Amino acid sequence: MTVEPRIACESAATVVETAHSNAELKRRLRRRLLDARAAMQPAQSAFHDAAIAARLEAWLQHDPARLLGVYWPIRGEPDLRALYARLAAAGTRLALPVMNGPQSALQFAPWTPGEPLAFDRFGIATPVAAPTLVVPDTLLIPCVGVNASLHRLGYGGGFYDRTLALQPRPRAIGVCYEIGRTAFDNDAHDIPMDVVITESTPE
Repeated sequence: MTVEPRIACESAATVVETAHSNAELKRRLRRRLLDARAAMQPAQSAFHDAAIAARLEAWLQHDPARLLGVYWPIRGEPDLRALYARLAAAGTRLALPVMNGPQSALQFAPWTPGEPLAFDRFGIATPVAAPTLVVPDTLLIPCVGVNASLHRLGYGGGFYDRTLALQPRPRAIGVCYEIGRTAFDNDAHDIPMDVVITESTPE
């Protein structure tokens, strides 16, 4: 009589418990990083923003984007609006994200700095006049935190993960303060950035 060896496997309850534990760890880490970001003095933030902008501008000069999806800064994110104006003046086409529901990927509307914007209750900016949607080949993605494998910790909504899961996949440039470099486990749906730029990224 042949007895097949048993294959050890995690129970469904264990998998759910592990996922819940990781989600709770990320929630606490997110809160800690957001508090650290909020504690930066305005002059310090402005200094870091200028450094990030310079490094990002140099990166884009070496590897330009045909259509760059940018973000409007909220909740203490690096403010790169002065860079957006320089990029637009140099001929780079820009677009801002449009949210179409809590479980949807982001879409993008063309935008030129100075054009009017509408703001939702979260402070998210959307171009007022957006006759057509566009598909950026490169995205600037703000990160609350980032780990050694360039996986991003965001606000928990999953919008950018769903967007990066689309094909063709846009290049993902994570933007983060150096204080956001940290350690956390990835979830199955997490998609890493292609590059992450902070104020300390080598020039």
